[in-house]
Amino acid sequence: MFPVLHVGRVALQTPDLLILLGIWVGVMLIEKFAERFSISTKQLENLTLWSLLSGLVGARLLYFLKFPQAFLANPLDILSLRPFLLDFEGGVTVALIVALIYGQKRKMSFWSTLDALTPGFAVFAVSLGLAHLASGNAYGIETRLPWGIELWGAVRHPVQIYETLAAMLILYLVLPLKFRQETIERQKRGVLFLKFVALSAAANLLLDTFRAEGIRWFGVVRAGQVTAWLVLALSLWLIGRRQQTETENPANLL
Repeated sequence: MFPVLHVGRVALQTPDLLILLGIWVGVMLIEKFAERFSISTKQLENLTLWSLLSGLVGARLLYFLKFPQAFLANPLDILSLRPFLLDFEGGVTVALIVALIYGQKRKMSFWSTLDALTPGFAVFAVSLGLAHLASGNAYGIETRLPWGIELWGAVRHPVQIYETLAAMLILYLVLPLKFRQETIERQKRGVLFLKFVALSAAANLLLDTFRAEGIRWFGVVRAGQVTAWLVLALSLWLIGRRQQTETENPANLL
């Protein structure tokens, strides 16, 4: 694991750098393939920018509201870039709300927009796996397999590597670069995004078997696996619905 990268006298948090790199590459891919989904590149740029900024601000403010004592010693910490002072789930919620509002105001097609954003989501998933590898988080259960890694005082499944490889495979499967334009045009709107969600849920369902962290229900099933099952089932059902809806009403934007 390499949580800190030293550049001269400067110590940089490697996981944070990998996350930022994933966001940067993801945004570039979104811009590159936007027109293939008949979405304005400028609108996608603005939607992404506003979502990221609002998510960051929302994550910090929500963390402050939950744990105001964390800022008593130094109130200026509310302006710092420390990621551990962020409410991740709250920030994502705020970003989604802002994205929905912006998309509604600009009359952006809901499903086509999600398809156009899918490459960015897939790249971010890869960077998240690499960030877990760098930090040692999301570690695996103990194992005697020869490819186990020494972590936190035991030889464990390299779940972070499994996670990264799975995310890279999913990125390859959903990357529009390998699709011809006519293939994208024939595909039902929203199906690419829903395939990404289904594949990611299936991967998490499998990977959670090897994770050491997480709540177990009845000592057998992990809470994350139950969530993954539900997300997988819902996404597969929605794929079927999208196929039917688009066939019956091709002009439907939703």
